[in-house]
Amino acid sequence: MERVDVKLSFSCNNHCRFCVQGDKRLHYPDRSPAEARKILREARRRADSIVFTGGEPSLRRDFLDLVRYARKLGYRVVQLQTNGQLLAYPAFAQACLDAGVTEVSPALHGHVAALHDFLTGRTGSFACTVRGIENARAVGLPVLTNTVVTKPNRRHLAAVARLLVELGVTQLQFAFVHPVGTAMRNFDSIVPRLSLLGDELFRALDVAAEAGVRSMTEAVPLCFLPAREEAAAEWIIPDAAVFDAEGTIEDYRAFRLTEGKAKGPPCGRCLLDGVCEGPWREYPERFGWGEFRPRRDAAARRIARRRR
Repeated sequence: MERVDVKLSFSCNNHCRFCVQGDKRLHYPDRSPAEARKILREARRRADSIVFTGGEPSLRRDFLDLVRYARKLGYRVVQLQTNGQLLAYPAFAQACLDAGVTEVSPALHGHVAALHDFLTGRTGSFACTVRGIENARAVGLPVLTNTVVTKPNRRHLAAVARLLVELGVTQLQFAFVHPVGTAMRNFDSIVPRLSLLGDELFRALDVAAEAGVRSMTEAVPLCFLPAREEAAAEWIIPDAAVFDAEGTIEDYRAFRLTEGKAKGPPCGRCLLDGVCEGPWREYPERFGWGEFRPRRDAAARRIARRRR
């Protein structure tokens, strides 16, 4: 394994309308310091790259101690996946760097406060996250952002990309919402149709490309990325184990292919079937397979041949 994803807790200072963790914060306590350190030791045998996730991992009082412990164990990459709000404090951003965080992955879901704050369920979160990105950049931390693509923000992805480029991020990603947890509960108001993403998503990718900023998509099947297939993050997502509340997913890629995502009748007629992961399975369970068009074009043939 190249990377491990450790969910330190499910506590969070946001209440996102699309949160895949749902109500786990009500049912699972934070991992104890001893348990967290044990996981770090065990995981080090398989990986030298670690992502601290949650919930919001930065809320833990021992977060920086765990970062220092991870670096002492020899983790080469230590990423903080975060809503970015504590990074709004310059001292915390500096402390993350000093403790050994090598990159941060804050989430920005709108180009203006009204949209981002609506999606996160927390007034003022947009201002804090933007300031957090600025502070992370100021201390020299690489900033790899994530924007969850939802029904409320799908028309504004290019504007989000422009803001992120202006903020000087290192990389940006647009991840199609996974309809589980709170996102499933809010399915009708949160999950957009994949067939409606194209033009705006492509404009967002173009904004990043024109600025020389790396950008990608996640969980967008290749049939919805004509001429943009190389933007799919699935090509480069490293092998990973996920230490979650209910247990450990030993191979997250295998989990995505066997449990997380699905293939339907159109996929079997598509030249990209062997290299495309398909959509989150909850999507066609609600909407069916009518939007999915098998790719039989020359570009699909070339990609399939090259990527197999």
